[in-house]
Amino acid sequence: MTSGGLFDLEEKETQIQENEELMLDPDFWNDSDKAGEVIASNNHLKKIVDGFNSLKSSLDDIETSHELLREEYDEELAELLVESVKETSEAIEEYELNLLLSGEHDSLDAILELHSGAGGTESQDWAEMLLRMYQRYSESEGFKVETLDYQGGDEAGVKSVSISIKGPNAYGLLKAEKGVHRLVRISPFDSSGRRHTSFASCEVTPQFKNTDIEIEINTDEIKIDTYRSSGAGGQHVNTTDSAVRITHLPTGVVVTCQNERSQIKNREQAMQMLKAKLYQRKLEEQRAEIDDIKGEQKEIGWGSQIRSYVFHPYSMVKDHRTNHETGNTDKVMDGDLSPFIHAYLRWSM
Repeated sequence: MTSGGLFDLEEKETQIQENEELMLDPDFWNDSDKAGEVIASNNHLKKIVDGFNSLKSSLDDIETSHELLREEYDEELAELLVESVKETSEAIEEYELNLLLSGEHDSLDAILELHSGAGGTESQDWAEMLLRMYQRYSESEGFKVETLDYQGGDEAGVKSVSISIKGPNAYGLLKAEKGVHRLVRISPFDSSGRRHTSFASCEVTPQFKNTDIEIEINTDEIKIDTYRSSGAGGQHVNTTDSAVRITHLPTGVVVTCQNERSQIKNREQAMQMLKAKLYQRKLEEQRAEIDDIKGEQKEIGWGSQIRSYVFHPYSMVKDHRTNHETGNTDKVMDGDLSPFIHAYLRWSM
């Protein structure tokens, strides 16, 4: 096991030493915010280094036990070795995932938005299927899900929906889902039983904390509209005249919120969402690696999908970026997204 690849162990050990020297400086706590950042960074670095050393120790023990067994077989030692290999393999997978989720914003909560593509009821039904899939995935991860905005379809499904997903590394995991999702199936809305292709887009934004966002919004540059919530009754959102839509005129960014009964609270939530989106755009403009934060935005249609879900004439879900695929479509639609997400995290490094 080496320290190359995803991280430089020696560099991190050097940074830890430098941070600890800073902490010994009598003036270290003069700037409490900066001190907190240094401590948090140092704890993160130590977790990586200590985790690596722990895994290396386990692998050394496995190697020693293996050598002993080669010299003289012992059934009890062999059983212990098998168990140790299993535990260490699981620890390595968990450690690798933690490394892959070490991006600047990966630890934050997420706002996930779904928008149906062209095709009316077909794509709107598909968007609602994706909503259920992400809700199931979030539940399996122990995340808290809250509907922020829900625009129901004309006959079925959903035109657009925004949900807040809160939990450890929610953004780091769900950023893998950003892009266009394509469905191929026999339509339940087509009496002729023909095969249809539908599209829906998924956008994921980090939920920045107020202290993280350094951006000002000129009130002359925003348009605020209020309207009656249009969700499916109590299942999703309230139905009072408290929904708020804010449009940022210079950029065209639009956010909506209708989960609170108070128009004031919806406005506050929408303003926070707008700040997060504008802050995200600002970060993208400052960075060469735009895809690290938001990813390339594509038209919701042919040739732009990141993943295909085929229900007919065969069963398959395939990610076109990583080539990871499975034939168990039901399992995926029930929220089993971890294999796809982990494959994306490895592919994106």
